[in-house]
Amino acid sequence: MSSMSRTYARRSLHSIVAHDLGRRIVTGQLTPGDNLPTEAQLSETLDVSRTALREAIKILSAKGLIESRPKTGTRVKPRHFWNLLDPDVLSWHFPEPDPAFLYGLFETRLIIEPNTAAMAAERRSDAQLETIRKAYIGMEQAEPGTEAVYLTDLEFHQAILDASQNDFMKSLGMLIESALIGSFRMSSGGPKAHVQSLPSHKAVYQAIADRDPDEARNVMRQLLRQTMMQLRDELGMKGTTDWDRITL
Repeated sequence: MSSMSRTYARRSLHSIVAHDLGRRIVTGQLTPGDNLPTEAQLSETLDVSRTALREAIKILSAKGLIESRPKTGTRVKPRHFWNLLDPDVLSWHFPEPDPAFLYGLFETRLIIEPNTAAMAAERRSDAQLETIRKAYIGMEQAEPGTEAVYLTDLEFHQAILDASQNDFMKSLGMLIESALIGSFRMSSGGPKAHVQSLPSHKAVYQAIADRDPDEARNVMRQLLRQTMMQLRDELGMKGTTDWDRITL
């Protein structure tokens, strides 16, 4: 039995194969236009049955990463066809996401979350406000440099999505989670960065508590821009990429 089969014996084998191939695609080991090895070659290389391999191919096809055609085989599709909001596709970009990918995540957050915060300020219930407050308290109590930092941060932002009373907004939690995990793993700001972000988070909470949608929108935008600029500087991207065009 291969190391893959031993490691994931208790999990669905075809999902593990899909994970392995998906990671190769999103990390650039297989690039758009590349043909995957033949079914026989992949089956032998991965030490899995052709049945498991075919199921994995179906998964990747459904996520927009590959396409299979008669005579030409299975080919990696251009990136704009990928379902980047799919939880698996997002997770396959980690633990070392490309800075451009991470920028795209934050840019999307800048478009969505300020308006979501404004909606939460208008629509939140008392119970939802209490959930946001408790999440913020958790952030204050989280030990800097630990996973509790991004877990409580995620709870805070997810609570705001929930308070927007919009099901489409609430479904975006995975996108935000990926951005937070990525920035946490790539950041070297440590305790200082965490402590510096607390006043901005508190300002977001207060604006929602005050039912002030304009203020909630503005302070959420400032919070996200602050986080982006900090990460930009830590990645050494200042003056070299789109990270300098943080104007939303």
